[in-house]
Amino acid sequence: MNKSILVLPGDGIGQEVTESALTILYELDRRYNLNLDVSIMDVGGTSYEQHGSPLTDEVINKAKKSDAILFGAVGGPQWDNLPWNKRPEQALLGLRKELELFANLRPAFLFKELAAASTLKTEVIADLDLLIVRELTGGVYFGEPRGIEKDVVNNQGYAYNTMIYYENEIKRIAKIGFEAAQKRNKKLCSVDKANVLEVSKFWREIVEEVSNDYPDVKLTHQLADNAAMQLVINPKQFDVIVSSNLFGDILSDIAATLSGSIGMLPSASLNSSSQGMYEPCHGSAPDIAHLNVANPIAMILSLSMAFKYSLELPQLAEQLDNCVRQFISKGYRTKDLTDDDNFIYTNKVASKILDILDEFEND
Repeated sequence: MNKSILVLPGDGIGQEVTESALTILYELDRRYNLNLDVSIMDVGGTSYEQHGSPLTDEVINKAKKSDAILFGAVGGPQWDNLPWNKRPEQALLGLRKELELFANLRPAFLFKELAAASTLKTEVIADLDLLIVRELTGGVYFGEPRGIEKDVVNNQGYAYNTMIYYENEIKRIAKIGFEAAQKRNKKLCSVDKANVLEVSKFWREIVEEVSNDYPDVKLTHQLADNAAMQLVINPKQFDVIVSSNLFGDILSDIAATLSGSIGMLPSASLNSSSQGMYEPCHGSAPDIAHLNVANPIAMILSLSMAFKYSLELPQLAEQLDNCVRQFISKGYRTKDLTDDDNFIYTNKVASKILDILDEFEND
């Protein structure tokens, strides 16, 4: 049965970096007779302009039938004043919810040639390679009740959100974290705020319980504020980090900056059936949209993750990863990775990577 991919370029540079990934996808499909079924649809602000909604029922239905979804980026200042349910970001949250994508995998790594691009000292950042496993469908982002109200007695407004996690939600994300650690260096750090939050105390208890099934993995715990600090001062102490929705959101963005450019890092969001949505860690970057200077590597590596986790093509994923490594090794740099004018434009990256693929095949 042929595998299907739904491509959602979205807004801003999402459209540009997705075009680069599509160039590679189409060529790999042709070259290796993959017979992939590829569909492209609107999402985010672009979808709102065309269809009056950031996430249409048609996209949701198509996504549910797809093996993998490539998601560019959404958002832009022109949509900032829309009602909450019409904002472009609702497309991302909606897809996560509709597809039950509960596990977000965000690798943070540094190519040795790019050590100087990081704001941290080379000896601190060299050989960085860690993975953050973030729970995606629970916690304060989705907890009920929530709202903004008016206290008529005290004549002042107030707002509230609910942080809630069920035992099964914690168990399934902890399981992903432990299994990921088993395939790496067998170290898992669970991040919480068990010193002040009942939810985090419960989180820690459940993770400890799950650890009994993984005696080969060393489990440690850190408070979220300390983990944020440690990511900056000593990031190489970590192998795999597992955390809740809120803390994972913060920590993964911190980790993304360690590589020297957020344009380098991919991510995968998976459900229990290995169906996944794959997207770069960066946003829509409207300030550089349509200037042909965005870095598409994160999107290309997101495609690689799709090959690995959802499309059952791990060898092709490894091949594409190797091409990206060689791309960097050869000295190619997009604008975000160099201070001079000798950079490669967005629409030239895919062809360079395919040239490198040709070199590998001819060796």
